[in-house]
Amino acid sequence: MYLGIINGWSDGCLKAVHDKGLKWVEFCINHNYDSSQVFAEKERIAESCKKYGVRVGSIGRWGMKRIDENGQIIPEALAHDKNCIDLASYLGCPVFNAGCNEVEGKSFMENCDIAVGYFSKLIEYGKERNVKIAVYNCDWENFVVCDPAWDVVLGRLPELGLKYDTSHCRSRQGDYLAEMKKWGDRIYHFHIKGTLYIDGDGYDDPPAGLDNVNWGAVMAMLYIHKYDGMLSIEPHSRNWQGAVGQWGVDFTIRFITPYIMPEDYECDDNPYMP
Repeated sequence: MYLGIINGWSDGCLKAVHDKGLKWVEFCINHNYDSSQVFAEKERIAESCKKYGVRVGSIGRWGMKRIDENGQIIPEALAHDKNCIDLASYLGCPVFNAGCNEVEGKSFMENCDIAVGYFSKLIEYGKERNVKIAVYNCDWENFVVCDPAWDVVLGRLPELGLKYDTSHCRSRQGDYLAEMKKWGDRIYHFHIKGTLYIDGDGYDDPPAGLDNVNWGAVMAMLYIHKYDGMLSIEPHSRNWQGAVGQWGVDFTIRFITPYIMPEDYECDDNPYMP
């Protein structure tokens, strides 16, 4: 596993990642960005990444409506996703994260059929470009966020993975450890986002390590399922801005780093442990 952070693709943003001592970045090219304009910057982005020693671990597009009211794929949406996949391929990024919105008036199974059809197109396109596809577990223009939708959609698409974030499970009053136990081997990308719940209600999203997610157990589940991808820090609270926000990111880096086994870890082959 390797630690990184969500940030932009400008030269200054990539320098900021480097200055935090991180070597990995995630780009969120959300619905409010023209993906073709971002793709047009691919050479400059690659140069900046090389200059600062930063690699792109994940690209995602959140909040975009992909299916129209008749249950048909919106061509412009598919084109945006393909642009993001092309950018990921060019930058050597291993995973693209997407969602699929529910169509009102369609049954659950009809919506699942539509989602399977859409993700199948992304998987086929990504496979040709060495980019895996993951569905994010956030409900922003997406209904494939947990069971029973995972049972159906991931069950029918063995190459579709998950972008997992414990905060979204908690917002649905779910059990994130139970979800990770069942679906941990399908996680392609993972967000490190703190959440603070009081009396069963979400109160704030402080930096990870200053919240009440059981991060030790979360990391144990990732190790058990042999996850070897990016752990992406997601600063997410208006209460943590400016200097205290930057300090919070630094705190999370120090907090999560000891959970990550170094790639060069060595041990004596003693027979008594473990």
